[in-house]
Amino acid sequence: MSADVAFTPDALSARAFRDALGCFATGITVVTIDSAEGPMGFVANSFSSLSMDPPLVLWSPARASRRFRFFADAPHYVIHVLAEDQADWIARFGRDGGGFSGLDVPRNPEGVPLIPGALARFDCAQHGTHDGGDHLIIVGRVLRAAMQEGAPLVFSRGRYGQFLPAA
Repeated sequence: MSADVAFTPDALSARAFRDALGCFATGITVVTIDSAEGPMGFVANSFSSLSMDPPLVLWSPARASRRFRFFADAPHYVIHVLAEDQADWIARFGRDGGGFSGLDVPRNPEGVPLIPGALARFDCAQHGTHDGGDHLIIVGRVLRAAMQEGAPLVFSRGRYGQFLPAA
């Protein structure tokens, strides 16, 4: 094991800062919306719970994304927590993926497209937004939630994988 590396996050140490953040394992979500240009999805690992009463969650899309404006202004969206066998959704909703093209997907009562088989789902109404530097922090009020049995898809240090319980 190498010695600790200390640094001050700045433009010169951006890669080291990103690598340090990568030490925190997260789940992977796909956030979906319906827009004037049709249904869209956004891969995000910036999802977090915020409040139990009222039920609030947050996520943070990058301002540099071509789809940013659609998600920043969406009155309703759905956050899907991906299961360990759903890694194929990442490429579909990544930068140059096909999105919902060729798929016949169900929609929730607000008209937002749903991803079948997600480990958990949070149907949200936009509650507020906050500046987050090169990202926007979007807070959603959870209207409905659903879950099923299974294990999450996990992201850590630039790789996707599975959760293994500690012995």
